[in-house]
Amino acid sequence: MPQIRVCFPACPLPWWEHPCTPQPAAGGGTLRPWGTSSQQQSDIISTVEFNHTGELLATGDKGGRVVIFQREQESKNQPHRRGEYNVYSTFQSHEPEFDYLKSLEIEEKINKIRWLPQQNAAYFLLSTNDKTVKLWKVSERDKRPEGYNLKDEDGRLRDPSMITSLRVPVLRPMDLMVEATPRRVFANAHTYHINSISVNSDYETYMSADDLRINLWNFEITNQSFNIVDIKPANMEELTEVITAAEFHPHHCNTFVYSSSKGTIRLCDMRTSALCDRHAKFFEEPEDPSNRSFFSEIISSISDVKFSHSGRYIMTRDYLTVKVWDLNMENRPIETYQVHDYLRSKLCSLYENDCIFDKFECVWNGSDSVIMTGSYNNFFRMFDRNTKRDVTLEASRENSKPRAVLKPRKVCVGGKRRKDEISVDSLDFSKKILHTAWHPSENIIAVAATNNLYIFQDKVN
Repeated sequence: MPQIRVCFPACPLPWWEHPCTPQPAAGGGTLRPWGTSSQQQSDIISTVEFNHTGELLATGDKGGRVVIFQREQESKNQPHRRGEYNVYSTFQSHEPEFDYLKSLEIEEKINKIRWLPQQNAAYFLLSTNDKTVKLWKVSERDKRPEGYNLKDEDGRLRDPSMITSLRVPVLRPMDLMVEATPRRVFANAHTYHINSISVNSDYETYMSADDLRINLWNFEITNQSFNIVDIKPANMEELTEVITAAEFHPHHCNTFVYSSSKGTIRLCDMRTSALCDRHAKFFEEPEDPSNRSFFSEIISSISDVKFSHSGRYIMTRDYLTVKVWDLNMENRPIETYQVHDYLRSKLCSLYENDCIFDKFECVWNGSDSVIMTGSYNNFFRMFDRNTKRDVTLEASRENSKPRAVLKPRKVCVGGKRRKDEISVDSLDFSKKILHTAWHPSENIIAVAATNNLYIFQDKVN
């Protein structure tokens, strides 16, 4: 397992206090003032996502903003600033809304961001709140046209009688400006809160999932979607489970999986029928009767599901564990990793303070050999699938000095506590790492700790 160190000097700062000046919002959006209080709810990061090359890193927050970081090119003069990420663009993706028919307030919080592969000089990404998915185009402009015939330099129309000659407009250099413009708005298709979006491998369609339904969209059609999964019972009193996450297969455009609050995973094939009521495969681990408790159903709920890059495996995260499933074996996972088993004795207090309902994400590294997921006290865990080694690291301002190597942390459950250990009773449950991302080809990770964004890379001698 690689040694991890703090990657960039600016990263331990709250992400809105990044030293680079953010770009003004474009496309009609309004940029809210940058937060100054670490307690502001709108500044809490709600999603983190690298693009397909790893050159861009997008974050979304509870205030509906999207901040994109760009990786700087390596400099021969400053080799220690290897690929530092700086603010590239900032824009307001979603605004708070109110559904007057249902008397329901719709939050602006960004639930998910997904990048599309780059096809030209511009970048495209999907962002969603609880109800509406938007397709954004992020592009650069460093030239402006001058010399119009019918307009003056300020854009005002000229009197045609005053035009005595024709001019050929020319492009003049200008300061680089990054523009974010909404190209598509996909709305009015979800009754319940959207928890997942996933781009298909055909790059023509994507799906959005809420608690009870999954819809399939074409990128070119905003007023119509196809319902491919519907688990809503005729009588809502008979509802026993909800959809918690969904994702397309990375290579097969007809295959997708979705997880449920009962701890099950269903793999569906869209070639069998238009409505995937019947799954092709059903993944579930039998419950050990000796471990049955009041909290069993809550902690077995799957909060995230991810295909491996190869498409051979599925990774799921529930409250206490990360599991890896082989697509060819449905009756049990091939690997189970304990994330914070020391909390099993604390489930009662975690239930009382609602922490037991926290939704942790999980990610693969580029080669599918290492798994990463978050925990409490700003801890995050990494598991090496080959060596079976694991490590607990902490993302915090106090121990994240630039260029410093992160020291492994250990949690003491009982008995005599060593100097470098922390007692399970001393863990801060208000500090939690729910959202993480891993560079697609390098050992660079992004960790969102409440309203702070940390970027780490493996140690380079």
